[in-house]
Amino acid sequence: MSQETGDAAGGPTGSGRSARVLDEVDRRILDELVRDGRTSVRTLAERIHISRTNAYARVERLLRDGVITGFRAQVAPEAAGLGTSAYMALTIEQNTWREVSAELARVRYVEHVALLSGEHDVLALVRAPDNAALRDVVLDRVQRIAGVLSTRSWLVFEEFDGRQSPWQ
Repeated sequence: MSQETGDAAGGPTGSGRSARVLDEVDRRILDELVRDGRTSVRTLAERIHISRTNAYARVERLLRDGVITGFRAQVAPEAAGLGTSAYMALTIEQNTWREVSAELARVRYVEHVALLSGEHDVLALVRAPDNAALRDVVLDRVQRIAGVLSTRSWLVFEEFDGRQSPWQ
């Protein structure tokens, strides 16, 4: 069942342990850290109204269990010189996902890749400095990967992150 209902369920994680159901305090910790990953444990504890020891132990457990996979800066692509963004859908040969994904991981400017069900097999987010670099990514790098049958691209005109956290 879902974590939202509080029912105990969960599939195995990569570590061989069963996934834990997140309680309200865990979800509040995640919400705060998603908003600001640089929040100190002291500030986190104050905002959530728990002890620093409890906050520290919970964050350590969330890291150990693989719920939190790291902390990173959020970069504004345009301000960082990546003014052209596009989603690229790929159709690939059956049973080539591992090889195609390994090659896509080496392509500069490919920010995110997902295996899909439906009309297309793969969706990739590309952030490039300009249209010429985007063209090179699509035509010179991605379409030449063994197993890629076709691509279709959509330019991104504007984007934003959702405002509602799933951890609230």
